[in-house]
Amino acid sequence: MLPYRVLIVDDSPFMRKIFSDLIVQDPQFTIVATASNGLEAIEAVKRWKPDAVTLDLEMPELNGIDALQRIMSEQPTPIIMLSGISEENTRETIKALQFGAFDFIRKPMGAFSNDIVRVGELLLEKLRIAVLMKRYSSINGIEDTPALPKAKIERLPLVKRANPLEEESSRKKRLLQPEQQAEAREAASPAQEVKASSAMKKLPKLSNEERIPLVPAAAPLENGMSGKQPKKRLKAADQFDHVIAIGTSTGGPRALHEVICSLPAELAAPVLIVQHMPPKFTKSLAQRLDSFSDLEVIEAAQGDRLKAGVAYVAPGGHHMELAKDQAGYYVQLTQKPPRNGHRPSVDVLFESLTPFDELRRHAVIMTGMGSDGAKGMKALVDSGAESAIAESEQTCVVYGMPRSAIENGCVKTVLPLQQIAAELQQAVLKG
Repeated sequence: MLPYRVLIVDDSPFMRKIFSDLIVQDPQFTIVATASNGLEAIEAVKRWKPDAVTLDLEMPELNGIDALQRIMSEQPTPIIMLSGISEENTRETIKALQFGAFDFIRKPMGAFSNDIVRVGELLLEKLRIAVLMKRYSSINGIEDTPALPKAKIERLPLVKRANPLEEESSRKKRLLQPEQQAEAREAASPAQEVKASSAMKKLPKLSNEERIPLVPAAAPLENGMSGKQPKKRLKAADQFDHVIAIGTSTGGPRALHEVICSLPAELAAPVLIVQHMPPKFTKSLAQRLDSFSDLEVIEAAQGDRLKAGVAYVAPGGHHMELAKDQAGYYVQLTQKPPRNGHRPSVDVLFESLTPFDELRRHAVIMTGMGSDGAKGMKALVDSGAESAIAESEQTCVVYGMPRSAIENGCVKTVLPLQQIAAELQQAVLKG
């Protein structure tokens, strides 16, 4: 029986040492190798076949984004991106998540940073999830979730969407070929004790033969579109009878791209989005979605007036609620205590929609760990919400949030990811 094998990739020996010390505090993991740039990372993945990789964004010779694409195409492996908080880093992190990275963490500021223990706990938690949860199997031919008697399961015509991978590949005519690199190894020495999350169960130690098989992350379906094409946006409408609310977490940026970029510019409803993500990253997420979507996508600000054909992303660190005054509906941001460990919280968003039964409300829960959104969706359904959609297990990166909502008995429809936008369109078109 062997521990899970982790490859650490960072151009800084100091950061490689920090992450090695943090990871080996959990005996379920071992550092199989380290690498100092993207080229070494590709070769190390081929040679050592790690169970998970931590991958820095900014490196010489081949950066994290290019290395990620090569690894996911040649040797698909769960990858946790290591990100700084600069505007450029947050943009690149969102791009990496859409290109197949499992998740990301913010890098600690230094060896004596007050949050280094918290960063270590978060990294270990994400590594545990990454090695256990399956990736997308295939975007084509996904079977419906079995044995869910409380939810109806439908298949709807696929709707075409923009493809970020295609845009990147056209911009970069070719990827660099790796050169033979000597494998970099470091002996990881114990650092300060890292307390594992009590919510996570002990992982089984697996032999090489028993390790969970991994398939590549599914790319959005191709449709020949480029993010640089002219937008098809219409003038946003102040009057609407429908509102859509979406909640997601781990795997969410990729899922949101699939759904939001499949919705038409003439959508007669505003879209409210909660994605569990820290401050600054939500702004980059909104900008990234906006560059591909026919909808206008913005990071919500206090008092924003809701308009049909606009998607509002809750800013990291703030709850987002629907509110109304004499002039109409608007965004209310608060810093009330976290719910389910999150701010923004999906439950808070969903519950804020419950008083507005004059609107036809449509709630969606997609991939993510935990149960955030299940209670809020139940409250919405009890108040007369028209739609309650959960992403099916087959397309979830992590099937926690949808499963909790289904088990709570409030989900009306279970759909694979690529069917959700079509379902929402049909619901809104009903009038």
